[in-house]
Amino acid sequence: MKIFIRARPLAKEEKIEKIDGINFIVWVKDPPKDGKANRAITKALALYFNVASSRVNLVSGFSSRQKVFEVLI
Repeated sequence: MKIFIRARPLAKEEKIEKIDGINFIVWVKDPPKDGKANRAITKALALYFNVASSRVNLVSGFSSRQKVFEVLI
């Protein structure tokens, strides 16, 4: 399943807000440097969907706040 993410790096707390069936806002504490925020978002989504991190893949938006992830459920 493909989901659309609005990333919020450098947040005070980590959380995920579901906007609708495929749109989410994800707050992470990590900075958007060297892929740290992307890895943190991947881990947060894996916990949210209760799957392994290897089943969550970033499809597009590597250096953007608007991202597309694929979650293999």
